[in-house]
Amino acid sequence: MLDVPFWLWTVFAATVVVSLVVDLLAHRSAHVIGFKEAAAWSGLWVGLALVFGAVVFLVLGGTAGTEYTTAWLLEKSLSVDNLFVFALIFAYFKVPREYQHRVLFFGVIGALVFRGLFLAAGVAVVSRFTAVLFVFAAILFYSVYKILKGEEESFDPGRSFAVRLLRKFVPVRDEYAGQRFFVKEAGKRVATPLLAVVAAIEAADLIFAVDSVPAVLAVSDETFIVYTSNAFAILGLRALYFMLSGLLDRFHYLSTGLAVILGFIGVKLILQASHEMISTSIPEIPSTLSLAVIVVVLTVSVIMSLRRPQKSS
Repeated sequence: MLDVPFWLWTVFAATVVVSLVVDLLAHRSAHVIGFKEAAAWSGLWVGLALVFGAVVFLVLGGTAGTEYTTAWLLEKSLSVDNLFVFALIFAYFKVPREYQHRVLFFGVIGALVFRGLFLAAGVAVVSRFTAVLFVFAAILFYSVYKILKGEEESFDPGRSFAVRLLRKFVPVRDEYAGQRFFVKEAGKRVATPLLAVVAAIEAADLIFAVDSVPAVLAVSDETFIVYTSNAFAILGLRALYFMLSGLLDRFHYLSTGLAVILGFIGVKLILQASHEMISTSIPEIPSTLSLAVIVVVLTVSVIMSLRRPQKSS
């Protein structure tokens, strides 16, 4: 168990809060975010994550620093699937481009809360029942099967549980009203489609957490490591979406690369559980090797996508 000083938790919390406030103030007026602006913000989020990783390395040691970096990069790579779903949701609800950042901003806040709950529960379960790692591995292998067979779970934004639940309690009008989530019509408070879009984004994150949480717990079972790495990856998700918007189809080998990564993490989970439950002679995969595999697979996937463009049908 890592002995994380309280001040480091405080620095992390302050960094997240200040980052969200700065981001909100910088985008308080609705506007279309172009590639250059998105790239600048993406660079800022990546730099912030790496600086925090350096602090983790200096304060908690090389093993913790490597685990943090590996978990952050893993979550960053898995978030690529989220980008495709974001594009699907925005297209389904016909969200004007100038309002998309506001939606993702509140989506990020929800994701930070839900991931915190899921990861805390996951760490607690793993610490008491090591055998659950075999279940997590099975979940990852099933995800690999769906990806390679082209049977990834489809996501219908309009029929997601969160959107249907929202419509049961709050009437949702058909027209947008700027960046507002609620308006008054005939003296009644009704929601705009923008609130339904936020609900759909949150529902999508819950679906992706099924893969993400078991995967990151294979890297570390330390609450501080898994949550901070997830948080910094999530913070940079909006900028990454706007930077890659319109280019997602070009990286067609990324799905295969993610399948390889998830399969590798599944094997890592099995070896880890077997080492603890069956025999200590069974080797475990070190975090440094995990980091190297993720970097190599992602790099190869991107290079192959660019060198072998997908043929238009």
